[in-house]
Amino acid sequence: MGRITVLALRVVLCMMFAGSVFIQVVMLSLLGIDLDGADPDVALIRTPLVVLTVLGILALQVAVVCVWGLLTMVRRGTVFSSDAFRLVNIVIGAFAAASLLTVGLGIALAPGEAVAPGVVLLIGGVAVMIAAVALIVLVLRALLAQAVARDTEARQLRTELDEVI
Repeated sequence: MGRITVLALRVVLCMMFAGSVFIQVVMLSLLGIDLDGADPDVALIRTPLVVLTVLGILALQVAVVCVWGLLTMVRRGTVFSSDAFRLVNIVIGAFAAASLLTVGLGIALAPGEAVAPGVVLLIGGVAVMIAAVALIVLVLRALLAQAVARDTEARQLRTELDEVI
């Protein structure tokens, strides 16, 4: 990976992390205040909405931190090691958790008249898309495993060749 690509990705990751912290601290507290004076139907979903959103954003933040760690490994040339699997597994878990939290949000919003049924259906679609990202990362993990195996095999063959020479 080129130096500019890594730098650009790090800038984007920093912006994502800063934006998610802003949403957690400012926007969700304002949302909680707005929902205090709302209809009784809307007031019932206040706590689940805020809690599930905070936890979903936390899952995103965990994934961002792990991708940062993987980027660091790429720059050092150590990404084809067993240490990378731990970070990739955490990313998969974060996306899976975010998908489940999104399903939970849809379930919390479904009863009553506070939210239109179409919105709940859209939230279900978002949950499926987030689960698809987790599955894509799982496939990429399998590719990483193959690359690590090939790298280990190549090192072993080089060692054997050096002994012969």
